[in-house]
Amino acid sequence: MGDSSSSRSSSSSASAASYVHMVQHLIEKCLTFHMTKEECMEALSKHANIKPVITSTVWNELEKENKEFFEAYAESKSKGDRMSEEETSEMIQKMIFDNSSSKDAD
Repeated sequence: MGDSSSSRSSSSSASAASYVHMVQHLIEKCLTFHMTKEECMEALSKHANIKPVITSTVWNELEKENKEFFEAYAESKSKGDRMSEEETSEMIQKMIFDNSSSKDAD
């Protein structure tokens, strides 16, 4: 019995990681549309059936890992300025590159 539960937990952890990655990708899409965290949580709940607590948790982790991006993003939103889609996309690409580079270095 122990063997089947351990194989189940490893496949469920792989699917959990895949799910988190999908939520991260959807959050990145929300960012390209200049959405706030709350707007993103609402949109993903309504359109992708993702619980707001999950979106919020993944968003918070992204904020921790990418402080510079989110500071610039928040500043542009508070000024009422909107980053162009191109600027937002560039920032996200940089964020993804920096994140993958830091993982490669580990």
